[in-house]
Amino acid sequence: MSLINTEVKPFKANAFRAGQFIELTEADLKGKWSVVMFYPADFTFVCPTELEDLADFHDQFKALGVELYGVSTDTHFAHKAWHDTSEAIGKVKYALIGDPTGTITRNFDVMIEEEGLALRGTFVINPEGLIKLCEIHDNGIGRDASELLRKVKAAQYVAAHPGEVCPAKWKEGDSTLKPSLDLVGKI
Repeated sequence: MSLINTEVKPFKANAFRAGQFIELTEADLKGKWSVVMFYPADFTFVCPTELEDLADFHDQFKALGVELYGVSTDTHFAHKAWHDTSEAIGKVKYALIGDPTGTITRNFDVMIEEEGLALRGTFVINPEGLIKLCEIHDNGIGRDASELLRKVKAAQYVAAHPGEVCPAKWKEGDSTLKPSLDLVGKI
């Protein structure tokens, strides 16, 4: 079953953000747009490149009113240690959520049970707490924050303009489509 348009399931977790440990729940994802990005583990190879890439775009996401969250099955203590020892992860200002029980990872259906690790899952959640975008990669395939930013802008546009849709390669300011009988067979 797809997670699209389903509500984020309840969770309670500890996270590391901006030099502090904080507690987060699913309620923290409501009232604003959120991106929840799962990755396999701290102190690995592709993961720091992705988290650093997302950190480089953090201000652009913030300007759109989007909160970013990184999640792995490591603890919040491991996230702090990684932040303190890795130049790439040292750039991360958004919350890194610890999910050592795998509850959140299972809630988003990205747990690799036999490894106790997450797949590379990216979820865009609207202010009502509904999942609007779900993208899951094999762990050998890294993600691109600029493409994620484009998709968030498209999701926000569609939410603000009922009856319009964003075509392939849509970028902010481009034309959209209004699905109708008149367009059938003409695109």
